This record gives sequence, structure tokens and C-alpha cells, in this order.
Amino acid sequence: MHRITGFLMVILLAVLALPGRALMQQPSGVTAEAVGQANLRATTDVSAALLGQIQVGTRYPVIGRSEFFPWLLLGDPATNQPIGWVFAELVSVAGDVAAVPFSTLEVGAPAQPPASAALPTATVEVFGVALPTATPVAASGVTGRVTGEINVRYGPGIDFPRIGVARVGETFEIVAWHTQLPWLQIRYPGAPNGLGWVARDLLEIQGDVFRLPSTSQTRFDLPTLTPTPPVVQVSARNSGTPVAVSPAFQALGDQLWAMMLQAGFEPETSRLGALFLLDLQTGEAITFGSNIAFSGMSLNKIAILAELYATLDAPPDVTEANVIASAMICSENTSTNQMLEFIGGNAYQGARDVTAFLQELGLNNTFLVAPFLIDPNHVPTPPFPIVAPTTTADKSITQPDPWNQATVDDLGWLLGSIYQCAYNESGPLLDTFADAFQPRECRQMLHAMSNNKIGALIEAGVPAGTRVAHKHGWINDTHGDAGIVFTPGGDFALVLAVHNPIWLDFSESFPLIAEITRTIYNYYNPTAPLAEIRQETVPECDLFGNPLVDDLMSITFDG
Repeated sequence: MHRITGFLMVILLAVLALPGRALMQQPSGVTAEAVGQANLRATTDVSAALLGQIQVGTRYPVIGRSEFFPWLLLGDPATNQPIGWVFAELVSVAGDVAAVPFSTLEVGAPAQPPASAALPTATVEVFGVALPTATPVAASGVTGRVTGEINVRYGPGIDFPRIGVARVGETFEIVAWHTQLPWLQIRYPGAPNGLGWVARDLLEIQGDVFRLPSTSQTRFDLPTLTPTPPVVQVSARNSGTPVAVSPAFQALGDQLWAMMLQAGFEPETSRLGALFLLDLQTGEAITFGSNIAFSGMSLNKIAILAELYATLDAPPDVTEANVIASAMICSENTSTNQMLEFIGGNAYQGARDVTAFLQELGLNNTFLVAPFLIDPNHVPTPPFPIVAPTTTADKSITQPDPWNQATVDDLGWLLGSIYQCAYNESGPLLDTFADAFQPRECRQMLHAMSNNKIGALIEAGVPAGTRVAHKHGWINDTHGDAGIVFTPGGDFALVLAVHNPIWLDFSESFPLIAEITRTIYNYYNPTAPLAEIRQETVPECDLFGNPLVDDLMSITFDG
């Protein structure tokens, strides 16, 4: 007899287990799809026979449901025959589950669940190099290794509060299992009672969980939780004394934080966002995500521009002016590397000089130690070993570019310093580099960034014609914008960065950044608010006839 494997065996067992029943179930019109992956079991019990797994990407008809427990009976998409029970919280359902009939069907012949796979040694990656970490010794003798980023909850279900996030490779001691719900209790020091719950199917288990204590409890009285500090914090440059924030400005920050959460960029997860906002009249500054390192992307071209002007003894000549315009308006990386060459003689030394410039300003979590990559197939050989500086920013979540990193606070305070130099003839640039900058040069820098027109991100959140001096940037997993917005009700510096592992969809990030900007704009201009974010076509970058080059070369520029 030929051996039948995989999902075909699951279907065959389901069919053979139905004596006295019609083979074809009536379709309910309700379907379910795994959220990642989910186990199929013979009955509504986590200790029932494991029949197979379903994966995200396929919708299965829901042909039955338990009257007493949150389990759904799935059918084969082609035949509608029962293939197994799935825990409801592990699938997304389309349709009205209430229309699905109750069932007590046991699918397939009883079988021993497969033995748990040996728990591999946990690893972490540092710049792509896997480093082994020790697996903790479990007093219970049973451990679970996290296979994907998951929530740790106070009770066995998604309705219970989240008490933490566990990431791939972390290993926890399992202390108990639930008899009716596919959830396991783990030892979790971050919880008020030292324990937490995770969905069983999200762990690779070593040991026999069914030898541990079990519980059928579904009611958990929450302890009195220690109040957490506000997420939106007051920011100060170089650890100086922060300017007191008004209740209205703090309320604005809380509103922006709520918008970030509503968009699904949550704290403690790898899908997150950060923001810095500086009132350029009062000096009030608020931030969240200030300790997170993001890939610097093209946002760090602001620092390159500032360091280039620090080295110039006269206005840019025609070659330098054209290179600046190309780098800041068209975001050309070749032109950006030419700027680094102007600074340091070669692009690598220029990058070092940019980092040293930032460190002198006290912006120690932002750096650039290599030029921008033009052709991945032809990586130039550096003239000296490249060593990234040590920072205090958190690099574990976003896994940023090891040679080009930034935080929203550092970029925000740099923008604020350029603004102070340009219009107040004061501030850190002039204090730190007394002979290197003139207010005219700072105004020219902002003028160059004001010519960066993309019709999206910060620009889309302000009325047409509003001056926005900014530099945008994006890579596959991170999108950001950093700029100064000039408005009738007051000017502000804003830096935003959002991150999603592997790929971040522009349809999520662009409207969010624009909507946050619109909210801030309306705060400053309550009598003439912008009703909705604007939709503009991103123009082609064309420097022909652009007066910016002449403006940059002018010694009398006063824009």
C-alpha cells in the first residue's frame, strides 16, 4: 500500500472517522485563516490528537463550533469534509460564526501527539552573525522557545492584558497548562505575580507539559498594577535642563502617541514608531522612542550638510552648489558621497568627520562611518578599518544599519540648532563652532532643504504653499522624515520614524506621518486648520533652471 503523508492523511482520517454521517457538510459561508500557523486537533482539547497544521494564506470553511469552548471545526476547502478543530483565537474569521451549527464531532482516530522536538540552543544575531546563548534551566523540567514575536498575557487568552513581549529565541520555563484552552503558563519575572501566559502553538517545547500541573480556571483577578511612567517624555539637548512643557503641549504629545498606537506601531514590539517635536518659539520639546536606534537612511544627510558648511570658508562654488542641490533635493547618493569627499578628502574620512561633528554637539547616538552604498556588487575598500562608535541607543529591536544610525531626538535637536543659528543668531552651532558657521549659512541649509519637494510625508500634512525644510528617507523596513515646518501660528521641528521588520508598506507609513503632521499643524493654527491630509503627485527631480544653485553661491543670501 502506498504511504499517504501530510495533509492528505489528515483529510483521509477525517473522512474515515464519520460512520453514519453524510460525507458532505452544508457550507456555512464562514471561513477561517491562520494567524501565522495553527494546529488542528481531533477535539476541543489541547491534549487531543494533533492532526496537522494550517498556515496563513489559505481560508478554510468553518463547518462547526463548540457550544462551550472557543474552538472551531474546519473543513477541507475542496470537499468541505472535516479536517480538525482549531482554537478560535489562532485564526481570523470572515462571516457570522453564530450561523455555524454546534458540533461535538471527534475527527480522526485517536493518536499519540508527536514527540516534542529537541529544543535548539537559543541564538541572537549581531550584524548577521549568530551567537549562541545559554538555555535557562527550568525547575519544572519543561521549557518553551519562542518561534516568533509574541505577546505574554496575564491570563490564557487575548482578552487579558499584555504584560510583555517575547521575541524569537527567548526561552521560558513552563509551569502549568490549561485543560480547555491551548495556553501555557510560564515563569515571567516582569509580571506582577511572576507568571504569564502564552499560546501553546507559538512555542517549541522541550519536555512533557502534560506532566505539569493543569488548570481549568478562566477568571483571573488582576493585581493592583504599579503606575507606569508616561510614554511621552520631555526632551532636553545634551542632558541639559529641559524647558517645562505646558499641559496643552503634553496633551498634544499624548494624542500623537495614541495615533501611533492606533496605527499598530506598538511599544515593546518590533513594529514601532518614534517621534520628536520641538516648539521653536518656546523651546518645549517632547519625545517618545528617543532611545531607539533607526537606520539613518537619507535623514543623516542633514548632518552631512551641516558638517560641509562647517568646513567652508566661503559660499559654495558652482560645483559644490550643484552637488548640494542634487544630494538634498534629488537625494542622490553619488552626490552625497561627493559631499563627504569635500569634507574629508575621501568619503570614508568625511563620514568620520560627520560623526565627530555630531559628537561635539553632544548628539552621541547618531553617526555615519561609511559612505552611502551605490552598487552592492562593487563595495569600495575603505582606506582604514571601519569602527562604529558605541552608543546608548537600543539596537536590538530595529537591527539598524551598522554604519549609518540615528535617533529622532538627535536629528530633532540638530534641526533646532540650525534654526536657532539661522534666525536667532544663537544656539549650539554657534556656541560649539564659533568660527565655523554664519547665520547666512544656516539659512542656506534650510533653504536647500525647503527645495526638497516630494508631496508626501510631512509635506502632505500642511496646507499647500507651507514652507517645509526637510529630508526624508526610507529603506525596506524603515521610513522617516525630519524637518522644520514654518506656519503662521508658530514654527516647529518634527522628526518621525516608523519600522516594521523586513518590509514596511508605504500605504501605512505615509498617511500616518502626514496625519500626525496635520494634527500638529492644527495645534499651532486652530483658527485656520487643515481639514485633511493632501494628496500630491511626487514630482520628478529636475534641477534645470532651479534658482537654488545661485542662492547657495550668494554671499548676501537672506532667505
